[in-house]
Amino acid sequence: MPLALVTGAARANSIAAGVVPRLRNAGWTVVTSDLTDADVAADLSTREGPEALIAEVNRTRGTISALILSHAHDVQSGVLDTTAESFDLHLAVNARASLLLIAAFARQAGQHGGAIVAFTSDHVTSNLPYGSSKGALDRLVISAARELGPRGISANVLNPGPIDTGWMDDDTRVALTEATPQARLGRPEDVAALVEFLVSDEGRWVSGQLLKSDGAFSARY
Repeated sequence: MPLALVTGAARANSIAAGVVPRLRNAGWTVVTSDLTDADVAADLSTREGPEALIAEVNRTRGTISALILSHAHDVQSGVLDTTAESFDLHLAVNARASLLLIAAFARQAGQHGGAIVAFTSDHVTSNLPYGSSKGALDRLVISAARELGPRGISANVLNPGPIDTGWMDDDTRVALTEATPQARLGRPEDVAALVEFLVSDEGRWVSGQLLKSDGAFSARY
């Protein structure tokens, strides 16, 4: 069975928690990583963490065919109250770690090819360091699609829109539901269906894209 690595998979209500069973049901062997409570513990805020994670999965499970980047650091702040330390940490986890994971994934894949899917967000106002780091993630994943395409590797960024993974209060939940044409919030299972396609052989031709799977939430303006 092909092997997939899903990062940021510890929380039971996370997007990754929807992706993991979907891939397993589709015939994938799935390894999860997070700081704790996952198959492999990894601190992606360090420079060594990403490459060490790929090496450990290779050592214990074999070659990785799909890399699903679902990890994120997120502390809300804006222009006037974001510290340099907070901004650096967001970039380290959300952008730098993703770059290092993608590079290590490509090296171990060799000419066998593979698929990369990373989750992004449009959230910027009052969430400046998170949104900025996700913007950097978008660019590096699209760049990877161009550079790694000759190796048979596809790479896409997926924006799932508002999904209640535990961060919403009641007012936010109501407001976002009303702002979505389908009158409901997204579910991790909605995201998982598209991820399954993108990492499949049939989905590999889709590459270098920033895809929105949000029930037309982003089309409201």
